[in-house]
Amino acid sequence: PGTEKVGFYGLDLYSLHASMKAVLRYLEKVDPEAAKRARERYSCFDHVGEDTQGYGLMTRLNLSKSCEEEVVRQLLEMQRRAADYVRRDGRLAEDELFYAEQNARLVKNAEAYYRSVFLEEVSSWNLRDRHMAETLDALAAHLGRKSSRAKIAVWEHNSHLGDARATEMGQRGELNVGQLTREKYGSEAVLVGFTTHHGTVTAASDWGEPAERKRVRPALAGSYEALFHAAGRDRFLLIVNDSDRLAQQLGVARLERAIGVIYRPETERQSHYFRARLPSQFDAVFHFDETRAVKPLETTEGWEAGELPETFPFAV
Repeated sequence: PGTEKVGFYGLDLYSLHASMKAVLRYLEKVDPEAAKRARERYSCFDHVGEDTQGYGLMTRLNLSKSCEEEVVRQLLEMQRRAADYVRRDGRLAEDELFYAEQNARLVKNAEAYYRSVFLEEVSSWNLRDRHMAETLDALAAHLGRKSSRAKIAVWEHNSHLGDARATEMGQRGELNVGQLTREKYGSEAVLVGFTTHHGTVTAASDWGEPAERKRVRPALAGSYEALFHAAGRDRFLLIVNDSDRLAQQLGVARLERAIGVIYRPETERQSHYFRARLPSQFDAVFHFDETRAVKPLETTEGWEAGELPETFPFAV
């Protein structure tokens, strides 16, 4: 039907200031007095500007008061007044209210995330993935009220979508969206991974640095990627639990590569490989033996040039 449309939604929490602006825009339209209160609460961040990392560091060193109380109060007020807004503005405005409330939730979780970054890596990782899982649950409930046929496809890196309990991540105490989704939805959630042996990828060398087109090194011996490369197929889909024999053969822990926003080929083993049990981690895996970098909408000279080949004659 014409009323059922495909939507594109974000799950991550790296939009603290954009989300604050979204909350204020909504409230200025529906409740100017509430907008004044929200602006006063969010002004707590003014002293650090756009520097979210600086905010986390200053609160960690007790050089600045945290904004935790303010962002929690703002979210609670919006949740408390949600029914009033719907009654007054009607169901047609329900989408706008939902987006504003999710942005307020993001501000609360992002504030906690940036404080946790300077505590321990596991804490910040878990907070981030819990936020994404909470947002996914809220979106599923919201869409489910509008259509019983609503389905959601989540696009993230393998490290977020494969069940963490089947990896070294889980052994370190980390969880992820795949684990939380599987725990809540059971067989209704299908976890799909992607692997590659070599090619190119768009990634940065460090946080905050520009995207580059980098060469992906051939997979290490003993990894799932090397095993799939040995199959001699350009690409294939593997239903990992399609047979007991296949699950048993793949169930022996192997190295697996994860490339996300950052790619550091010079320390690839330490930075990008971890041990995993594929049949417990994913329901299915797409393998592309050679991968090609996603092209940004706006490319830089550095991206267009890419990396120099390893055979480039530096000594000439």
